[in-house]
Amino acid sequence: MLKSMTGFGRFEEVTDQYKISVEMKAVNHRYLDMNIKMPKKFSAFEAGLRTLLKSYIQRGKVDIYISYEDYTEGNLCLKYNRTLAAEYVDVFRQMEEQFGIRNDMSASVLARCPEVLTMEEEPEDEEHLWKIVSGAVEKAAERFVQTRLDEGERLGRDLTAKLDYMLTLVDFIEERAPVLLREYRQKLEDKVSELLASAAVDESRIAAEVTIYADKICVDEEMVRLRSHIVSTREKLAAGGTVGRELDFIAQEMNREANTTLSKSNDLEISDRAIALKTEIEKVREQIQNIE
Repeated sequence: MLKSMTGFGRFEEVTDQYKISVEMKAVNHRYLDMNIKMPKKFSAFEAGLRTLLKSYIQRGKVDIYISYEDYTEGNLCLKYNRTLAAEYVDVFRQMEEQFGIRNDMSASVLARCPEVLTMEEEPEDEEHLWKIVSGAVEKAAERFVQTRLDEGERLGRDLTAKLDYMLTLVDFIEERAPVLLREYRQKLEDKVSELLASAAVDESRIAAEVTIYADKICVDEEMVRLRSHIVSTREKLAAGGTVGRELDFIAQEMNREANTTLSKSNDLEISDRAIALKTEIEKVREQIQNIE
C-alpha cells in the first residue's frame, strides 16, 4: 500500500510500577532521519530502537519522544555491611578491655554506626526495561504507520485523478496534431494557388513543405513517452510500497516531455494543453514529495 511521509502515532501505558509514553511524528525528507529524545536511563537502547523503527519507516524526518515515570520510589533497598559491622564489634571489645568500661553493644546500637546499614538503589533489569520500551515504541509505530497509510490512500486517489486528466490532455494533442498538418497543407495549397493564379500547383513541392513543417511540430514521440510515464506512475501507485523517489524521477521526465511539446507547438490549442500538462505535472510532483 501507498504511504505518506507525514504521520503521527502515540502510545501510553500505565501500570502500578511505571508510566511510559511514546509519541512519533514525521514530515517529508529525502532520506530517513530519526531524532530520538528519551530519558538517560534508556540511552543504551538507542541503537536497538533505531533498528526496530527501520522496519516500520523507510523515509521521512521522524521525531520520537519517549517519557518514563517510575512509581517504585527508586527501587531502594537496605544493604547490610557485615564486614564493617564485625570491625565495629571488634573495636568496641578492644575499647572495653583497654579502658575497663562496660561494652553495652546491641544490634540497634550497631545499626546506628556509619555505613553499617545503607540505602541503595537496586540496579535496573535491562532486559525488563528493553521489553517495556521496545513494546511501547512498536505500538506507537504501528499507529504511526496507520496514519501514513490513511494519508497515502488519499494521496493515491488525488494523484490518480490528476493522471487521468493528464491522459485526456495527451489524447487531445494526439488527435489535434494530424488535423494541424491537414490545415497547414490546405492553407499552403490555397496560398500557392492564389499566388500562381491559373498555374498548376506543384504537389511534390507542397508535400516537401508539409514534411518539413511536420518535422518541426511533430510531438508523436513526446506523447508516446508521456503516456508511458503516466501509465507507469499509475501502476506504481497501485502497487504501493516505497516508490516516492522513483515517482519523483518519472515526474521530472514527464515535465521534460511537456516542455518539449510546448516549445515545438505553434498552435494555440496544443499550447494551451501543453501548459495545462505542465501545471498538472507540477501538482503531481508536489504530491509525490509526500510519498514515502
